[in-house]
Parts: sequence; C-alpha cells; structure tokens
Amino acid sequence: MTENPKVTLADGPPVTPEHCELRANGRKKGSARPLRYRYVHEKCSSVTTLGAPIADIYSIRPGFYRTAFCARCGAHFPVGERGEFVWEGTSEKVGT
Repeated sequence: MTENPKVTLADGPPVTPEHCELRANGRKKGSARPLRYRYVHEKCSSVTTLGAPIADIYSIRPGFYRTAFCARCGAHFPVGERGEFVWEGTSEKVGT
C-alpha cells in the first residue's frame, strides 16, 4: 500500500480547500483583494516578484505570512502593519 504524498504550501502549512477551488476566471474562490505580484522593500527600495501561488494566497488571506523575502537583501523580513514591505505602486503594507 502506498501513502498519498503530503501536500503543503510553500512555508509548510497544509493546503486547505480555499486554495483549491477556482472561479470561472481561474482565480481562487475567496479572493477579495487584487492579485499583486510585486512588492517593494522599504529599507533597500528593491522590488521582489512573487510566484502566482503565493500572490494568490496574499489576495485571499493577506495576514497568512509573517515574513516576506527581499530579493536584494537575500533574507526574510516582517510583513503586516509594522512590516518592511509595500505593494509596488501603493503605500499599502504587504500582509494587511
């Protein structure tokens, strides 16, 4: 008997049904926020581009992650109200 492989999100939590259900337009159900792929690290002003699965999670559950990666700094830093990132072209904090 073979076991089913464990499927998780990029940072380890299990995939929930809201991550699997798609609307007719291809977006996941529950997405209330815009789908954004690029954010700016306020400390170094660099832009990091997200992959589609992570961008979709941010649109569904903006506070899901506690940190984000800066491509220039090569490290993770806080997101949220006191975080270090904003969505490109906005003043909106990533994770809020």
